[in-house]
Amino acid sequence: MTENKRPQSEHSWFFKWFLNKKLPIILLNILLILLIILLLTKLAWLLKPIQSLMLIIGLPILIAAVLYYLTNPLIDWLERRWHLNRVLSITLIFILIVGLLVWGIVTLIPIIQSQTTSLIDQWPSYWANIQTQTMKWFNDPAFKSLQKQLNDINTDLFSNISDKVNKMLTSTVSHIGTAVGVATNVVIAIVTMPFILFFMLKDGHRMKDYLLQFFPVKIRTTTGIVLEEINTQVSQYIRGQLTVAFWVAVMFTVGYWIVGMKYGLTLGILAGILNLIPYLGSFLALVPSVIIAAFVSPLMLVKVLIVFAIEQTLEGRLISPLVLGSKMAMYPVTTIIVLLASGKLFGLIGVILGIPGYAIIKILISHGFEWFKSVSGLYEH
Repeated sequence: MTENKRPQSEHSWFFKWFLNKKLPIILLNILLILLIILLLTKLAWLLKPIQSLMLIIGLPILIAAVLYYLTNPLIDWLERRWHLNRVLSITLIFILIVGLLVWGIVTLIPIIQSQTTSLIDQWPSYWANIQTQTMKWFNDPAFKSLQKQLNDINTDLFSNISDKVNKMLTSTVSHIGTAVGVATNVVIAIVTMPFILFFMLKDGHRMKDYLLQFFPVKIRTTTGIVLEEINTQVSQYIRGQLTVAFWVAVMFTVGYWIVGMKYGLTLGILAGILNLIPYLGSFLALVPSVIIAAFVSPLMLVKVLIVFAIEQTLEGRLISPLVLGSKMAMYPVTTIIVLLASGKLFGLIGVILGIPGYAIIKILISHGFEWFKSVSGLYEH
């Protein structure tokens, strides 16, 4: 007769109170993660060479990755539908991209440059008019108590701006090396990005199998599923956001052109770029448009607000549902928290990349937790 297993009651107190409880296990894992992060901060000097390397190669890889997710479906379609050689398809796409760039440089860049220069020249007068009009409103006796506060805020604002400008001018010489370094990195990115993009398009579909060979055989299937989910989430987000941003720019530009708004092309492109910031982008882009329209005429202000209302309706009811669908759906509160946290930690880049980063971390934690439940046996009924 086989030996009976030890009854559950004979387990040690450590197993009962720590190993067989969900909350202590979760807390212990969080503690281990925090200890690892603390250790990495103490060994940050070891990561300096890696950081310097990423500053050089990170930008071209990032740009190439974005273009890869945008162009790879088209290349796959050409290869599948017309049976074109993949290298030939990539060459055709490169010729198309170069053609679009040349068209943009010849056609759009001069208009944008002219409008931007004019806007920069006129902006001080717009700002002065805002101050004058605001002070007229607040000269009313009902707002008497706020006048001193507004004057103090205005004085502090301009004194802070003056101090920062002076500091920037005095430190220009000391930062010439940094500026040269940034310019060098940009040139390196422009030169190396096409080569990186070419090889990503040519061999990118083999990347998953190449990476999986470095993982133990037992977890290759699960790891492959995780990599596939991450690739799907990132590709859907990049394609969706850039597509929506493009149509937002088109709608604002066309709308401003119809109503005769000044600087319509520049403001439309700015709206498309800012739309990459979820929830806040369109409203941020509306601010300069409203200020400019308010000093053109009250009727122009109404027209700009109508354009904004139509754009928001089309974007919310038609474009975003068709392009994004529900694949990257997140609770609004979660989105706001992610944007605040990533923006605080990493600035503008964090705001733009915070949501796909959150999606990747969520996938990793979800699969990691499923693996822990399966091997620990602590969640079995």
